[in-house]
Amino acid sequence: MSKLGEIGARLYRGDVAIDFVGRRKTWYLISLAILVVAIGALLLRPLNFGIEFRGGVEFKAQIANPSSHVKQVNDAVVDTGIEAAANPQVVSSGQNTIRVQTEPLTPDEANLVQDAIEDVGATEVSKASIGPTWGQAIANKALLGLSVFVVLVVLFIWAYFREWRMSVAAIVALAHDLLITVGVYSLAGFEVSPATVTGFLTILGYSLYDTVVVFDKVRENTRGITASTRRTYAESANLAVNQTLVRSINTSIAALLPVGAILYVGVFQLGSGPLKDLALALFVGMAAGTYSSIFIATPLLAQLKMREPAMQAQAKRVAARRSATERQATRSAAVSTPDVPVAAPSPRPTGATVATKTAPRPVRSATAKRTQPQRQPRSKRGKGR
Repeated sequence: MSKLGEIGARLYRGDVAIDFVGRRKTWYLISLAILVVAIGALLLRPLNFGIEFRGGVEFKAQIANPSSHVKQVNDAVVDTGIEAAANPQVVSSGQNTIRVQTEPLTPDEANLVQDAIEDVGATEVSKASIGPTWGQAIANKALLGLSVFVVLVVLFIWAYFREWRMSVAAIVALAHDLLITVGVYSLAGFEVSPATVTGFLTILGYSLYDTVVVFDKVRENTRGITASTRRTYAESANLAVNQTLVRSINTSIAALLPVGAILYVGVFQLGSGPLKDLALALFVGMAAGTYSSIFIATPLLAQLKMREPAMQAQAKRVAARRSATERQATRSAAVSTPDVPVAAPSPRPTGATVATKTAPRPVRSATAKRTQPQRQPRSKRGKGR
């Protein structure tokens, strides 16, 4: 058995355990710090919405070594004097493609910008005009899809587990993952495109999947918990997280490796495009979803559940049983190993002569027979001489 498999087996049996539920305040503080950074990034550096959302004109051109021509193309577009093209977004894409995005232009203005890009040395210049109405429609549909998803999640978890507290914990974990992903997007400065929206909806499903798996184990461990005095609800929930820990780590690594490869290709090979936007959302969301299902969802569920009077009464019975067991063990240990007092040696007087006691001679029993010497018969006494 591998070392990781052995650790997983010990966690599943409960031989060793990480106190996820007991240290929930630590995990809450870590998540709070991450969320403060994410929200601060959104306020200081708003999301970079793509042309699909804000509308405008996008030019794509073929040019050798595009990264070294970004400044030249930017200056050429600005020099046209067109107000809508005063702040163009020029980025390199791949090994021989450059992209230029401007605000909405008239057909004549678009032709002027296209000529300016060609004068720098670019070839095969193409343009695509996108109105802001289409981007607004995409944003509205994304918000509608998110709202429907959240409602379905609440109904599904309530119907499957029959526990509204699990629904609350799952929704908090989903919001946690979404805010972290959006904050990372803001910090990275990646463009928000329709592929980004697809990635956001995908990571919500992944986060929910991981959370439901842990909650299912929690339900299995806490079935009939009110009649048990072995573990409290919080301890049983913590055991469920430990039992599914290795599985969650293996699943997350298996999912993050290919997404990480896609992100690498999108950033360093292609330079830009929907592949990069989708991969970043998936990578950050999957990592945050694994974290929230272990450190946020289950500890929050246990905290909400332990506020119930029935769970508090059950916890008191568990504590009373453990105290009785400890007293019985202490009493048994005291009986099996009694304390035998050892007499202290009497002090020897100074200058006194201590008589050496000799061992008493054994008293021979009256019935004991003394060994008699063996005598030879008279007929043989003189033969040996």
